[in-house]
Amino acid sequence: MKKTAFIAIVGRPNVGKSTLLNAILGEKIAIVSSKPQTTRNRITGIFTEGDDQFVFLDTPGIFRPQNSLGDFMVKTANASMQEADAVILVADTGKDIAEVEENVMNYVKRTGVPCILALSKTDLYNATQVAEAIMKYNAKHEFNAIVPISAPKGQGVQAVLDECRPYLHESPWFFPEDIATDQPERQMAAEIVREKVLRTTNREIPHGVAVVIETFKEDKHTGMVTIRAEIYCEKASHKGIIVGKGGESLKRIGTYARQDLEKLLGTKVFLDLWVKVKENWRDSTAAVSNFGYKDE
Repeated sequence: MKKTAFIAIVGRPNVGKSTLLNAILGEKIAIVSSKPQTTRNRITGIFTEGDDQFVFLDTPGIFRPQNSLGDFMVKTANASMQEADAVILVADTGKDIAEVEENVMNYVKRTGVPCILALSKTDLYNATQVAEAIMKYNAKHEFNAIVPISAPKGQGVQAVLDECRPYLHESPWFFPEDIATDQPERQMAAEIVREKVLRTTNREIPHGVAVVIETFKEDKHTGMVTIRAEIYCEKASHKGIIVGKGGESLKRIGTYARQDLEKLLGTKVFLDLWVKVKENWRDSTAAVSNFGYKDE
């Protein structure tokens, strides 16, 4: 009998939610960077094993929103918890419990939704610090399980998956067994380009960047895919940083993005990048929606 479960992965920005999802799936479907608020849309990751299908909902980091984009991201994370059979709360082992974690614990306590605590980045802390974090959270909430993890090293990842298994229930699968995500290729291409901007530029740029795929065409004879992507930023000075002296920064972004796109698509890619300025777009509900951040 086939079984399935929807599992929401939640937590504050930059705690390792997307890294955990990629580690569970064994492939990269969610972009990762050291900068917070990397994930904006909800990303669905599908892990099928035997008769079991886990549908993971990787959500934007929960924080206090300051603009229309932030409002969208927080609403997306909250909606995912409401749809889930269980919740994985990812928390940085070495950080104090904050409002975000308190809110998630209050939500699962109120609704009765099972909650697994994944204490992340354990490779950065010693055994005493990990034990202290476990005791600190245990005092706040009776979790269904607490699992220390270091997702980039694969530590604790299988344990998290095993802890999710009891919440599978008999049901037809919602997705084919051979896919890892329901994201369209265009959306994944835009996210790959945005990731490379995040990794290449400095801290003042990332939150004000959006990427729109204007062209996505496959040549029927050669198989080559041509992609034109427009990178939007909020200030002319940001455009200068993204482009770089003599276009060097943009070339580097393009090279890194093309390499990942060719792995994703399994073919040669011609990537044409353009940088445009749209001032204060994150404050505009219409602009946020136009850039693909829409309520589902």
